[in-house]
Order: sequence, then structure tokens, then C-alpha cells
Amino acid sequence: MKWIALNMLALAASPSVAETLYVSNERGNSISVIDAGARRTVATWPVGGRPRGITISRDGRFIYLCASADHMVQVIDRLTGKVVAELPSGQDPEQFSLSRDGATLFIANEDDAALTAVDIAARKVAFQVDVGGEPEGVAQSPDGKWVAVTSEEDNVVNWIDVASRTMVGAMDVDLRPRHVEFTADGRELWIAAESGGTVQIADVSSRKVIDTLHFAIPGIPSFRILPCGIRFTPDGKTAVVALGRADHVALVDVATRKVRAYVPVGRRVWHVAISADGSRAYSANGLSDNVSVIDLATATVIATVPAGESPWGIAVAP
Repeated sequence: MKWIALNMLALAASPSVAETLYVSNERGNSISVIDAGARRTVATWPVGGRPRGITISRDGRFIYLCASADHMVQVIDRLTGKVVAELPSGQDPEQFSLSRDGATLFIANEDDAALTAVDIAARKVAFQVDVGGEPEGVAQSPDGKWVAVTSEEDNVVNWIDVASRTMVGAMDVDLRPRHVEFTADGRELWIAAESGGTVQIADVSSRKVIDTLHFAIPGIPSFRILPCGIRFTPDGKTAVVALGRADHVALVDVATRKVRAYVPVGRRVWHVAISADGSRAYSANGLSDNVSVIDLATATVIATVPAGESPWGIAVAP
């Protein structure tokens, strides 16, 4: 009876959500399509080699996918799962950011130490900017002015002025920055430094680091805490941070910059996505080959869904 009561509480706290998750499986060379409401995989699509970064077009018709080993970005029809176009991307595309108007992809090229901007409609490179070694994380500011690109090798964030198509500065950060995310108001940039075990916060107006967040999970050694993906809830109040080999995500109060909860998930969590209503987070767990469904109000995992081999990136759509 106690087991039934606990499950009824979990269900009550987590009504069904009519959303679809798209998970890039790095070693499986596939995308897992997950019905978030039913909490089950409904399709597996073959894609290019070593798929990592993944996002959805502004009109919701297509998925954009970094096929890193094939040195391209694939455009996939959401209705059929078929690759309908291949975009030039530079060498070894890792992550990208879709421009606010949906017309351009800003792509980090790890092998080229470059940011490549691709005109999606024309299917050609619009411009390319040299950045620091081993770029990975990419984000465009809400006002469209800046593109921030991490450099894992040089431990910097590169600031690209979109209008002039030039790099105007490199900001020193903690060791091995893997991901960047702007707050919705565009005032802050949050940077996940994997080897540093931290998330740093930069003031966008000055392009300087103003705070550093540290993580401590009871029973987990610090060397396993490897921050990677960051996503903010739609109301901007909570940051969900993937903590890598710590096998947890952190829920951070954005206003106070304090961790309000650590949530144990699957093994080697890489990236996360947030439901449109802000009630759930989804984590791609690379070593347990599954996705954790997290109720954010209760800070608990309410379901675990099998995916393909080595889930890495994750995107959510209605």
C-alpha cells in the first residue's frame, strides 16, 4: 500500500506532457524519439557518425544534428525521420546555436578551432571566425549581438560580434569550458567548466566573470563532478546543470545562485532539456543508455526511459 501511495503522489505531481524528445546517441549513430507523455521510445532513426549537438528549427519542422565524425550538420524531417539535407559545417562540429531568427546556425568546429556560421536556406557558409583551441559550447545572446564560444584547450570564452563578424575578446574562465547559456534577459552568461568542476557567471556588459558556483554532493568525490549541459526553466528561476560522472543534476536558484537540490540520474549525464511548461527536466545519460525524467517541483526522477547507445544531446518539441 505504501508503494502504491508513493506512486500515486508521483503521478499527481507529474501530469502527462504531450511532448516529444529527440536524443542523439553518440555511439549508436542514431536519434531516439521518445514520447514524453507515455515515457517510452517510439522510434530510432539512423543518422551520421558520432551525433552530438541537436536542436529543432524555429518552425518545428526539422531537426538539426551535428554529425561530428562526418563533418556535417544533418537536416532531418521530424515527420519521417529522413535526412533531407546536409549543411556544410567545418571539421568536427560539436555543438551549435540556432540564431534567434532561425536563419543561421553558429557551429563550433573542434578540429578547426573556428566558429562557422551557416546560412540554412542557402545551405552555405556565411562566414567563419577563428577562435581558441577545441571550441565546443556555443550560444547567441537574446539581443542577437553576441555569440559566445568556449575553448576547452585555452580555457577561455570567445566573444564574437555578430554584426562585424569578428572576435572582439577572449575571457579567461575555469578549466575546460564545455557549455555556455545566456539568461533570458541577456545580462548573464553561465559557463560550465568541466575539469574545473564549476559553473561561472559572466556579466555580459563587461564581459567579465563575476561569480563562480561550486558543487558538493554527499558521498560523491569532487573529481567526478564535471559540469556540462545547462538549461534554464522558462520562468528563468532555475538552472538545471548536468554534473557528468557525478551522475546527478543540480537545480540552482538563479536569483541567489545557490543549489536548491541535487537529483541522482543515470550514469554520465551530458546534457539536459526542459519541458515547455517548466515542470520537468530530461537528462541524457551517456553510460547508462537512458533518459531520466525529473519532476522539478519535487526534485525527483519520476521515470527512466531507455534510449540508444551513449545518449549525448537532447531536444524537446511539442
